[in-house]
Amino acid sequence: MKTSVFNTIVFFVAFIVGWVIFEFMLPKFIKDGGYLVISLIALVIMLLAFVIERLFSLRKAQGKGNIPVFLKNVQQAVNAGDINGALTLCDKQRGSMANVIRSGIERYQTLVAEGDVKGQKEMMENIQRAIEEATMLEVPLLEKNLVSMSTIASIGTMVGLLGTVIGMIKSFEAMSRAGAPDAVQLALGISEALINTAGGLISGIGGIIAYNFFVTKIDNFTYMIDEASYAIVQSLVSKKPKK
Repeated sequence: MKTSVFNTIVFFVAFIVGWVIFEFMLPKFIKDGGYLVISLIALVIMLLAFVIERLFSLRKAQGKGNIPVFLKNVQQAVNAGDINGALTLCDKQRGSMANVIRSGIERYQTLVAEGDVKGQKEMMENIQRAIEEATMLEVPLLEKNLVSMSTIASIGTMVGLLGTVIGMIKSFEAMSRAGAPDAVQLALGISEALINTAGGLISGIGGIIAYNFFVTKIDNFTYMIDEASYAIVQSLVSKKPKK
């Protein structure tokens, strides 16, 4: 719900700002590209908004403290059998990684309290299942708006192509008139085509770069979560909780 509201607000604000920029801030040779330029400006603004939102979200997902230090402290607490201390560290760190690790530690704590686990293998499977469930909840939050970036890259290219075609149609229309071709209309048509081509390439290239950047960053982060979770699971099933 929050995501759809945010995207809707970004959509309308981007087009309003795009219209203002088109009417009052752009030089004439760019305005000659026609009103499709407003759409291209709006797409770039939306892309920038999604990039900023993802940067803040990923920073929040990493938690408050340094991740290697946090993992080292949790590992030490688990190795010492201080399960409550490990949970406290997760509460202080927060973020996606801390949430996933906390889920595994809490499942371990529950299994030990109930005493219905027959062996280490069964305990490891139960803890791993809890971690996988927590990861499935966190990953969609990390990947939010990536589809929007990819869509902007595709739509930007198509809008630019549409502007190019419209500009070329106007150019050929100017050339096809009886008598001498209308040089002014011919130039305007070519200008409109090239301006829209450039705008479409800017939004398309920007969208592709942003999408690939965040996909790589998220993949690395989830891999780090998997590695840290596996190390914690190994420590949990081999240590006894502190009395």
